[in-house]
Amino acid sequence: MKQTSEHSTLKPVATKYVYDALKEKILSFEIYPGSRVTESELADLFMVSRTPVREALLRLENEGFLTIRPKQGCFIKQINIEELSEYYGVRTALETAAVEGACHYMPESELQQLLSLWSPAQEIIQHNADQMEDKDESFHISLALGSGNSTLAKYLQDVNDHIRIIRRVDFQNEERIRRTYQEHHAIIESILHREVDKARNLMKRHIQRSQDFAKTLTLTQLAKKKANMNFFDQS
Repeated sequence: MKQTSEHSTLKPVATKYVYDALKEKILSFEIYPGSRVTESELADLFMVSRTPVREALLRLENEGFLTIRPKQGCFIKQINIEELSEYYGVRTALETAAVEGACHYMPESELQQLLSLWSPAQEIIQHNADQMEDKDESFHISLALGSGNSTLAKYLQDVNDHIRIIRRVDFQNEERIRRTYQEHHAIIESILHREVDKARNLMKRHIQRSQDFAKTLTLTQLAKKKANMNFFDQS
């Protein structure tokens, strides 16, 4: 009886581990769009049984990250530039609502901390694309949480999951990093001064730059990520 209880406790832990790790590999393009993966390959990779792998795959399929084809395997979802643009439209609505709420509710002490983190003087710090993407995403989630609306932050996080690779590619450009520091700093200052309209407009323009980049993106530009893959079949 004790062994059964321990097994049932470990099972969701293993499933979450596989889910989190596999999702990150998909979002970071370590597994390229269109790649085929199988339960047995993933079980070997993560050193678990096929049961938690199967459950993790079902969850990822429900979230739209892959498609399961019986007797064929699982296929990572292809990049759809038009769909990405739609995510940016949703992001704009969420982010402008976030800065409006932050103008009303976010404490000055938290805003001052953000202002320091995004001072243009911080540009000299060396960031790789992944580090910069993490810092950028944290900034936007902080404003959403500062709005006092945790549900808004939850939906924004979901959008971020679907556009993360775009941000990572975008942040390979030093000029883009420099501009991000400047734009974030200006947004925080406008919130500090409780200038709702200005904060909303600055945020809209900030997101529009990223959306414009996404519209010009092609899989050829993303193909550099393929070089890091050596485990999965890309057929």
